[in-house]
Amino acid sequence: MLCRWIQDSRNQYAKVHLNAVNDEFKPYRCHTIMNCAHACPKGLNPTKQIESIKKLLLQ
Repeated sequence: MLCRWIQDSRNQYAKVHLNAVNDEFKPYRCHTIMNCAHACPKGLNPTKQIESIKKLLLQ
């Protein structure tokens, strides 16, 4: 959900939201094993969203 807000071009607080998750215990706990995507009953892919947040944090 947060990824949607961060990537929204109308969001004036994207940097604030990115700083809120820029912590070694937040997006970096995901090891991209994809178990969450395989187990998700709605067919979502949280790993993909976490990876996009990680890329934005590196910019």
